[in-house]
Amino acid sequence: MSPHTRPFRFGVEVAQPFEGRTWADSARLVEDLGYDTLFVPDHVHSPLGPLVAMTAALAATERLKVAPLVMAVDFRNPVFLVKEIATLDALFPGRVEFGLGAGYHPLDYTRSGIAMPSAGRRVARLAEYVSIARLLFAGEPGSFAGEEFVLDDVTGAPRPATPGGPPILIAGGGPRLLRLAATHADIVGVNPSTRAGRDDPATFLDALPGSIDDKVALVREAAGDRWEALELHAWVSLSRITDRPRDLIAGLAARTGADPDDALSSPIVLAGSEHEVVDRLHERRERWGYSYVCLQQSSTEPFAPVVATLAGT
Repeated sequence: MSPHTRPFRFGVEVAQPFEGRTWADSARLVEDLGYDTLFVPDHVHSPLGPLVAMTAALAATERLKVAPLVMAVDFRNPVFLVKEIATLDALFPGRVEFGLGAGYHPLDYTRSGIAMPSAGRRVARLAEYVSIARLLFAGEPGSFAGEEFVLDDVTGAPRPATPGGPPILIAGGGPRLLRLAATHADIVGVNPSTRAGRDDPATFLDALPGSIDDKVALVREAAGDRWEALELHAWVSLSRITDRPRDLIAGLAARTGADPDDALSSPIVLAGSEHEVVDRLHERRERWGYSYVCLQQSSTEPFAPVVATLAGT
């Protein structure tokens, strides 16, 4: 199946319970509104620990998938983290995705007292981490000898219910990380580069359509025969159902120097009437292959009609 015709899926990044609800109630709300996945962030400043929050969400729901978005490989030993993810998949079959990242936020490092390696080394560690995850998910004895990790005669346990382990999601904006995702991941998040910082104008300019064209082309070339099997994931930073989307984007466009039409077409922006948003998502799937859309927590209920219209189509 071509990524351009893959059915739409929707997730929502939930950092803490919705106002007036428990965490279990919040997970049930996400499920009841038709979302496929509840994503939990993983930063020092995040309100909840992702593994416990994911477990509680799974226990409170019946079909909802969960995933960290994403776990940086510098902060956890791969053998022990993969064991936790495999356990979740064994206990809740087919309802776990494994979001992994190279680490990008300096405060995660400074606040935890962990030295932040160079970007090249972080990407190299991520590549080894994914190889280790594949090895351990197989549930057979094996060893691994890399530059960053060396494992001797280790067997992954428990064996996950999903053959080969839960799908691995890697998101990135730079060429090295996108090539790694294209060759190692099941789900590829094609994002702007955060090298300048998430709130820097350069980051938004890197999310404009021309830049995304180049990124998707890079992923497609790097993926080779894997391209048709990949699922492309869009992390939406700014989203609103509104009849005046240009008013919403005006300040951001002015601050960054972006053309307003380009700004509204960026995959990290999703704004307009329900009909306009549906059309935008169809256009993005056709142009780039985005079919897996992740919204922010505040958009969960307003975008439920869009999810009802498009999910699974």
